[in-house]
Amino acid sequence: MNASIIDAHAHCGIQGRFPPQSFEDYHAHAGGSGIDGVVMFSPVMEIYDRYDPNFKDNDEWRQRRKKSNEYLLEIGHQELIVIPYFFIWNDFAVDQLTSRHKGIKWHRHPDEPVYHYDDPRCLAAIEEIRRRNMPVVLEEEFENTIRFINEIAVGVKVIIPHLGLLNGGYDTISKNGIWERPNVYTDTALASQYEITDYINKYGCERMLFGSDFPFGDPKIELSKIQNLRIPEEKKEMILSLNLKRLLAGSNR
Repeated sequence: MNASIIDAHAHCGIQGRFPPQSFEDYHAHAGGSGIDGVVMFSPVMEIYDRYDPNFKDNDEWRQRRKKSNEYLLEIGHQELIVIPYFFIWNDFAVDQLTSRHKGIKWHRHPDEPVYHYDDPRCLAAIEEIRRRNMPVVLEEEFENTIRFINEIAVGVKVIIPHLGLLNGGYDTISKNGIWERPNVYTDTALASQYEITDYINKYGCERMLFGSDFPFGDPKIELSKIQNLRIPEEKKEMILSLNLKRLLAGSNR
């Protein structure tokens, strides 16, 4: 992986057209920024109906998910390398993982359909993720975040996005000692400059990843937050690509 700046958090799909978030859309927004690699996962609305708290899975949605995850395997080029993550849902379809998938997206917000954590297939999926040494981008309610890290997926490498914004908040995660865990990483997507700086001062740069949250965040604006930090250039390089490269070095071999 030769990319020098890697966006570790971007949504990409073509089944849902609003907001526009195809590979071509991302490339247009990131053009000229120096970003030459990007982690991409499916948009939520290609995985489940987030507006229906009583959502029931069916064959149509399973096929929609499959098509969405497979789309990420077909995109990218020499100017912009795509690193596909697999968005997992309640069918826990780890049988669809390929050697090209380098991580897992595990996502829901409050008032959205819930993950079936007590389903035996969930534990089986975690064991397969563990076997493949794949990191999990975990965006969940605070209680489920703690349960996932402490009980369900002990020792699995977890990336809490947005510096915890949607996992209970940066300070809540901090007060519970989660940022100190050696297997817990974070990304900077949509985080404030204050939180980014505070994290670096308290926990260092080794487990922080640059992210944009495209299409909800602008890659160039989010990148500028890191480039404008008053830290040595070598630490910026860690955040912009080196940490992710190390994290993914042994993933899914």
